Amino acid sequence: MSSAHTPSRVANRYGTPKPGKRMGRLRMLVIAVLLAAVAAVAAVALTSGSPDVSSKDVGFSLMSDGRASVDFEVTKDRSVTAQCAVQVLSENYAVVGWTVVTIGPNNAEDGVNEGSTTAHRTEVRTDSPGVSGGVNACWIAGD
Repeated sequence: MSSAHTPSRVANRYGTPKPGKRMGRLRMLVIAVLLAAVAAVAAVALTSGSPDVSSKDVGFSLMSDGRASVDFEVTKDRSVTAQCAVQVLSENYAVVGWTVVTIGPNNAEDGVNEGSTTAHRTEVRTDSPGVSGGVNACWIAGD
């Protein structure tokens, strides 16, 4: 008997694979990949508009045991008022200080990008020494 006709050890042990099983698995994999791609495109389409307000952490410094200073930039439509939650974190990432900062409308001469990006510094009271600080979230203030 030639080796092409000899059944493999796997086939001897488990039986010969059924022809439809492999195609079924491949078909399910292709369907799963296509569904994931559709979900990704939908997520991008729903969030593709520029955010109403965004922030960028710039700096952090400890002023004393109970106070820290956080520097950050905010980009928004210069005619709206935004609020940003600024936090200070401890060594184990626990929030040890928190405050909400209100950023009012800007003039075109303020900051950069015709007034849409402005720099801010805020002091935050802390319960214990912090090792980092920054903006947790920003949003457009309600009327």
